[in-house]
Amino acid sequence: MSVMGQPSFAAWSGGPQASGFGGSNLTVVDKVTPDMIHLVDAYWYQFPPMNPLWHGILGFSIAVLGFISIFGNGMVLYIFASTKALRTPSNLLVVNLAFSDFSMMFCMAFPMVVNCYYETWVWGPLFCALYGMFGSLFGCVSIWTMAFIALDRYNVIVKGLSAKPFTKKVAFLWILIIWLMSVGWTIAPLFGWNRYVPEGNMAACGTDYLSKDLLSISYIYAYSFFVYFLPLFMIIYCYFYIVQAVATHEKAMREQAKKMNVASLRSSEAAATSAECKLAKIALMTIALWFFAWTPYLVVNCVGVLGSSKITPLATIWCSLFAKANACYNPIVYGISHPKYRQALEKKFPSLVCAKGSDKTSDAVSTTSGVTNVTEGEKA
Repeated sequence: MSVMGQPSFAAWSGGPQASGFGGSNLTVVDKVTPDMIHLVDAYWYQFPPMNPLWHGILGFSIAVLGFISIFGNGMVLYIFASTKALRTPSNLLVVNLAFSDFSMMFCMAFPMVVNCYYETWVWGPLFCALYGMFGSLFGCVSIWTMAFIALDRYNVIVKGLSAKPFTKKVAFLWILIIWLMSVGWTIAPLFGWNRYVPEGNMAACGTDYLSKDLLSISYIYAYSFFVYFLPLFMIIYCYFYIVQAVATHEKAMREQAKKMNVASLRSSEAAATSAECKLAKIALMTIALWFFAWTPYLVVNCVGVLGSSKITPLATIWCSLFAKANACYNPIVYGISHPKYRQALEKKFPSLVCAKGSDKTSDAVSTTSGVTNVTEGEKA
């Protein structure tokens, strides 16, 4: 079936009521194409058709988010790749994050906009599975990249000089682990451990959290632990000790300044530590945004497995919006917070910089995603 012309839906020939939404005999499944019916869980037949306005809002929102993400993350990739000062081991994780966010919206925005126009999935079962797989893959990569960025910052800020040098070889190894682990989790449904099915709004596809068989339930629980809770606990652990270490250091600096009868100690070490503290706060904000983006999906999946509450098609729309919006946060956050990135942006795209001027503390700020300082020997 071509998506370029008006599709033929067998369910649309149901009489006068078919032109409206919310009719007593209509359901949200009525516009699903015949080749997709076998993937739709019987649970969704209880809901009336959604107001077309919601599909319009979803389609417009995804189009806007897709443009921002592709443009923003594409610029991050270009600037980090073309600026020698930014090509450091830890920034490879930032590039990996930007690539994952870029790829998510590049692969998923257009198909979803088309589906919102037709108010159902029109790309067939194969692309439904691929859409769900790629969405899960890039989401998993982003989540674990955030976790490894937190681990890198923990090693630098908490362990300091005692930390093992973070080289490019180690960075590439971490990235390889992230991708292999993510691919493993996301191709499993293609081989029978759970499956990818249309979501309640019928405009997107995701994991099957409504089936009650052991394989489906075990996958949701295992995926939730290894792709959500484990990296979340890892991030919380790292940033707890980061904040603790910075607070302890600042307290020691204040006490030392008091003993020396000066207002503050303006050493290069203090300046660097101040920059580390500021950027750790920005990283925490990024993690918080990620948390708000992916938690709705976790809740819907767990509620679906437990069957303890009603999931509506409208709820699945908000899950899609929150998750896709995550791909837009990082380029904005790094564009504002990373001094060397901001300098490169001002040099290459001066019209996009709101406030010009070099950051005097940029030399004190690490060149590795704004956090990690590395020596020339460690960059090899």
